[in-house]
Amino acid sequence: MFLLNTHPDHNAPLMPADADCLGPAGVAQVERFLAFRDNAAATPMPALPSLAKALGVGTIHVKDEGQRLGLGSFKALGGSYAVMRLVLEEAARHLDCEVGFADLSRPSVRAVASRMTFACATDGNHGRSVAQGAQLVGAKSVIFVHGGVSDERVAAIARFGAEMVRFEGSYDESVAEAARVAEREGWTIVSDTSWPTYERIPGLVMQGYTAIAHEALRQIDRPPTHVFVQAGVGGIAAALAAHFALTLGADRPTFIVVEPSRAACLLATARAGRLAKVAHDEPTVMAMLECYEPSMIAWRVLARAADAFMAVEEEDAVAAMNRLARPLGGDPAIVSGESGCVGLAGLVRALADPAHKRALGLDASSRILLVNTEGATDPGLYEKLVGISPTEVARRNMEVTSA
Repeated sequence: MFLLNTHPDHNAPLMPADADCLGPAGVAQVERFLAFRDNAAATPMPALPSLAKALGVGTIHVKDEGQRLGLGSFKALGGSYAVMRLVLEEAARHLDCEVGFADLSRPSVRAVASRMTFACATDGNHGRSVAQGAQLVGAKSVIFVHGGVSDERVAAIARFGAEMVRFEGSYDESVAEAARVAEREGWTIVSDTSWPTYERIPGLVMQGYTAIAHEALRQIDRPPTHVFVQAGVGGIAAALAAHFALTLGADRPTFIVVEPSRAACLLATARAGRLAKVAHDEPTVMAMLECYEPSMIAWRVLARAADAFMAVEEEDAVAAMNRLARPLGGDPAIVSGESGCVGLAGLVRALADPAHKRALGLDASSRILLVNTEGATDPGLYEKLVGISPTEVARRNMEVTSA
């Protein structure tokens, strides 16, 4: 499935609130957050020249978020960032003074945080980020997980001290349940999706993700001509598309949003020209992207700043995991989870269809940017799908790079 963006707002300027949130001023806030955090170095962005040659494009770079802040996912930039911003805002109100990230260890600020409870629903990675952020500042967290979340991912969240709530339903239903319970209990809901009257906190989550685009532009000599980024509700795709548009203007890259065909809510929305919910289908192996209704903010941005929407099949994602784990030539290996490699799956599928390739202007001079949005966040499933453990992939890569 493939669709060029024909929305009337395509290429129109972003709404002022979205431009303020996702542009340079927003990224400056995220950089202050990263300066406060341990292990906050920019994630690597290796080039894959052998793969680029095999696919017939100029260059391929992969921003590897599997190494972000010790959480193994780009989500480390979103939920924990929003939690800390919200604690600082509450502390500033209570203490009647300016406070910043460096003040989060102050007893008076931690006392404020200790009275706060943050809640969210998650497929795995967002909940881990919210729980980690709450633990770091001394707040509480309650994380709702739906029936499709593996025990391994639940355990990874719980180790940050979160109270875990199992909910038998889809991701979208668990989002609604988390919001309902949080309102009843007086908790702060930190969702990575948005709906009418609930925009600011998801905006903060998306603001965190702009660090990926900001870092990427500093790590390469020339901006990419094409960006393929996967989407669930659309938060990371919108954050990156917005930041590239605001930073590069008319020179922004062609931006392609990639989803699982079993949960392609943004493609359906682009086809309808308005927010659309897709029916709950058979579960997808791309579990972190199994969302059936887009974020309202994300669609508002992508209607303007995305150029195409496409969907990939289960086997496409598994093949992309294996391509990255067993690289061509001297390319480095990359440990990419089943949802992390979907941008590569989209690139391969687009290049295989002459009409899609032509529509996107892909050729031997194209400079491709992909984002590995997660490492092996479920190591057992990774080994089942790739036939080798993530630890072994990483070990082999170290042997090759040090040889």
